[in-house]
Amino acid sequence: MLRIVSAIVLVALVGSTVFLMPPWATLVLAAIAAAAAGSELAGLARALGGRVPALFVAAASSAGVVALAAPHFFPDRVTAEPLTALLLASTLAAGLLTLALTPPGPAVFTGLSASLLAPAYVGLPLGTLAAIRAMCGPETMVWMIGVIAISDSAQYYTGRTFGRRKLAPAVSPGKTIEGLLGGLVVAPIAAALLAPWGLPDVPLHIAGLAGLILAAFGVAGDLFESLLKRSAGLKDSSTLIPGHGGVLDRIDAYLFAAPVFYLLLRFWK
Repeated sequence: MLRIVSAIVLVALVGSTVFLMPPWATLVLAAIAAAAAGSELAGLARALGGRVPALFVAAASSAGVVALAAPHFFPDRVTAEPLTALLLASTLAAGLLTLALTPPGPAVFTGLSASLLAPAYVGLPLGTLAAIRAMCGPETMVWMIGVIAISDSAQYYTGRTFGRRKLAPAVSPGKTIEGLLGGLVVAPIAAALLAPWGLPDVPLHIAGLAGLILAAFGVAGDLFESLLKRSAGLKDSSTLIPGHGGVLDRIDAYLFAAPVFYLLLRFWK
């Protein structure tokens, strides 16, 4: 029950922000989510002995969102140059902080890697998600979220019903090949059915193919985050969301799928 209540609250929060509030509110929500997920990533690195300032990683992750998405929300006032500035500043700052906080040893590489990974792995992908809202409207953004969510549910229930062969037992023991196939079958169907609403100018077969591609990258994103947690010896990235784990646990599929969808939309345009 706690898991269901948390899911309802999350859906209501995202839905009301995307559809009922000004467009820039989506950018703010994405930046907040990036800060939380970045802090969780820092926690994974600390479990391995890395000295990672959570505040810096949270700020760098949020800055990644703003740097990528802001030019789409405010094209007359913001250019793409902040993205270059962010990459340069975060690299220098991560190096200086590591130099100041970490003595020589393996922890240097662990902490520095996490500090550099956060804006690239969390910030920029969530920035593309917000940018999709600015470029194409809330329907297109929610179309992608819905396709990934439906595919994820199909994987879960297909895996529970028919799952026999493990997909990646060393990384995510619960995932099965049968579950993966179920999700990949359902994703293009859901994408095509929702296309008249979310992608009205895209042919149904192209929308279905896009759904299949996004579902596949979503699985990869899920497995990548599981790899990070498994390497750190943790089950969840945090306990922030009751019944669901952390923010990183909820957005892992979108961190791989959203950049791909962003590039597809830019190509279509």
